[in-house]
Amino acid sequence: MQKKIFITGGAGFIGSHVVRQFVNKYPDYQIINIDKLTYAGNLENLKDIENKKNYLFERADIVDEKVIIGLFEKHTPDAVIHLAAESHVDRSISNPTDFIFTNIVGTLNLLNAFRKICSDKYENKLFYHVSTDEVYGSLGDTGYFIETTPYDPKSPYSASKASSDHLIRAYNHTFGVPVIISNCSNNYGPNQFPEKLIPLAINNIKNMKPIPIYGKGDNVRDWLYVVDHAVAIDTVFHKGKIGETYNIGGNNEWSNLDLIKKLCEVMDKLLNRTPGTSASLITFVKDRAGHDFRYAIDCSKLTKELGWKPSLQFEKGIEITAKWYLNNQKWMENIVSGDYQKYYENQYVNR
Repeated sequence: MQKKIFITGGAGFIGSHVVRQFVNKYPDYQIINIDKLTYAGNLENLKDIENKKNYLFERADIVDEKVIIGLFEKHTPDAVIHLAAESHVDRSISNPTDFIFTNIVGTLNLLNAFRKICSDKYENKLFYHVSTDEVYGSLGDTGYFIETTPYDPKSPYSASKASSDHLIRAYNHTFGVPVIISNCSNNYGPNQFPEKLIPLAINNIKNMKPIPIYGKGDNVRDWLYVVDHAVAIDTVFHKGKIGETYNIGGNNEWSNLDLIKKLCEVMDKLLNRTPGTSASLITFVKDRAGHDFRYAIDCSKLTKELGWKPSLQFEKGIEITAKWYLNNQKWMENIVSGDYQKYYENQYVNR
């Protein structure tokens, strides 16, 4: 194998698309997926590539230092693409501790293991950390996040990710660890756990249940199709410069209310419903504590220097996404019922 790559969090939403991108595109790479399989990790997301010769799954918690050291000693990877993280803001408000351990201590453990096992002059080595635009804080009606925007995290989630970003840069500056960071906007697409806005809304619309929207629905996000994000990570991994940060955005700003109204139009069409049927389900609920008003990314650095740009505008991407969930009802049913957690035992333990 030309390269041996650890991808942490590879059974999650974004991680599974990154694993698939690398396994399918680079048959001479050995891709080792490291995932704890929390509620958000689902090996069913990778059924189509799980038997490929260049793919291996290791169940592990990045917070467990000894286990992580053991995996590095066992496989001696050339690179790490680090996506494993607690990522839902609402959960970080109700239980910040999990975010501190996974996002900060887990990242520290990976960095220490990388230093210990992969520090032979770091030749052709890379630690690539995937982060979020939420570390930059909140924007007003105008302006965009750029790579040098000062950090101003507003939630326990974004604070934990900001801390992990700082650790990455500190290990580069102090110890010479070859690192790259990318900060992305909100992702959407297939395989997303239905606690997030779009899959939750799709599932509720299908079942004629209320669609909850925080506050007045005027909070604005930049939306990035997850496959485009996986391609961007591939591009940064192979072309990015050590020590640099790259922002990855979709150039698709939507308020939450406008997004849901657009999704309702798409769902009415796909479900052959009278126009306006799905929109009648919109229900405004008490706003999230400390809810950031607007995120918007300027990804021109990535476009100009490395040649990446998003392939889909939201209107097309949301239709593709809605069709995927409607055509994969078994996947959604397994998620909602919790049966997806049995997949690991059936695939890896009970054989």
